[in-house]
Amino acid sequence: MNRRPKSSYSRYSEPPSRKSTKSSPLENINYTLAAICAGIFILGVGVGIALSSGQTISTQNVASREVIDRSAPNPEICVQFGASAIVSDLRVFVTLNPFNVYVTQPNMRPGCVLKRNNWSILEQRRLISDNDVRQCKNRMNTFGFTGTLESSPKIDCIYQNDSAGNLFLNPEGAVNPQGVQDF
Repeated sequence: MNRRPKSSYSRYSEPPSRKSTKSSPLENINYTLAAICAGIFILGVGVGIALSSGQTISTQNVASREVIDRSAPNPEICVQFGASAIVSDLRVFVTLNPFNVYVTQPNMRPGCVLKRNNWSILEQRRLISDNDVRQCKNRMNTFGFTGTLESSPKIDCIYQNDSAGNLFLNPEGAVNPQGVQDF
């Protein structure tokens, strides 16, 4: 019986003519190209930050909570002891015969809502009386104001209405994971 001569390669390895030259990925990197790509990325991030933070903020453009906080009367007191707000003053007229509802043009201005445990700020400045506090407490409400506390602010006992919800944050059919923050 004739035996085949042993080949120079084993049964499970590739023949020498077909062997591929494998090199690590780091050997084929062009460092100049990598430095240019990194520079372009950093430049793009820098330009993006500059464009987003360089927006002109005017009274016609209320685009963020920070703008509302800065516009509130007594912003340092408002942010520390309550929340800044957009106050909309309007009047509603209802006729009964015939039944119609008429609404005036709303007047928008900055305001502030105080948390219940911070009413003493208004009491110390003698802007609300003990009777005002008692009536507002009985209805489980809180105080809100427009105008600075140093001048003559317009202070109202206001009620927190959670029945409508925030449809921007909680679209129809979605579950709201956070509880409502009481004031």
